[in-house]
Amino acid sequence: MDLTPQQRVELHGFNNLTKSLSFNMYDICYTQTKEEREAYLEYIDERYNADRLTKILKHVADIIGANVLNVAKQDYVPQGASVTMLVSEGPVVEVPTEVFEESPGPLPSAVTLALDKSHITVHTYPEYHPDEGISTFRADIDVSTCGEISPLKALNYLIHSFETDVMTMDYRVRGFTRDKEGYKLFIDHEISSIQNYIPDEVIDRYQMIDVNVYQEHIFHTKCKLRDFDLNNYLFGYTKDKLTEEQRQEITESIIWEMDEIFYGKNIYQGSFVKNAEKVFRDNLEQEVQKKQTDPEPE
Repeated sequence: MDLTPQQRVELHGFNNLTKSLSFNMYDICYTQTKEEREAYLEYIDERYNADRLTKILKHVADIIGANVLNVAKQDYVPQGASVTMLVSEGPVVEVPTEVFEESPGPLPSAVTLALDKSHITVHTYPEYHPDEGISTFRADIDVSTCGEISPLKALNYLIHSFETDVMTMDYRVRGFTRDKEGYKLFIDHEISSIQNYIPDEVIDRYQMIDVNVYQEHIFHTKCKLRDFDLNNYLFGYTKDKLTEEQRQEITESIIWEMDEIFYGKNIYQGSFVKNAEKVFRDNLEQEVQKKQTDPEPE
């Protein structure tokens, strides 16, 4: 149903629609030794501690036009953090048209924040494989709002706030509100895909899959980084310190981890070897081409 912004606010009472955005990001690192694993977890714990996560959530509140009522935050031992924020919308005098447009939100020039009718939360989960040398950092962010506030406008900023190899995003509109004639509105804005709220330069960097249930107002998008540079997954050293066999083995382990997270299931070796080998060969070819094009030192 096409409604103008003016029609949208001509409601019988408060806008009771609940709009929920869940943003999950994963950062993957190869940590072969206990010392490397501990150093990576310490780095992650410091980089995404409760104080920094609080600042991120406050920017989210600013972007969606929410007033922060309360914040609760906690750093955990041995690792991880949570922030919860309660927020309120405030009186709606004039609703800006961009709230309803399918476009990326702005970038700003776990901690919990409490809102009147809404909340924003983030929880972090650093973890590692007991045997295979893979460490993974996950952050889960939920933005739930009532009324005219659109959590989707914060998505662009959230993507740029984390170093992300794999992302999953879910958006759902629940409940209903009524116009002045008593007609129920189960959604108050047009949306065909979460991807419409992601900038083109980000879309170009990721392989993306949509799973949408339009009649239920449920939208799901998951993303996996396209380009692979082994140096981005090593902690404390670079790939030139490794043999070709070691580089191939580590590449396969990382690609395996990314694919399992992206597809949401355990994958047995035969299913992913071709993909991992292709990534490794492509990286070797790029290195050879670079050496051929780079001028010889005088």
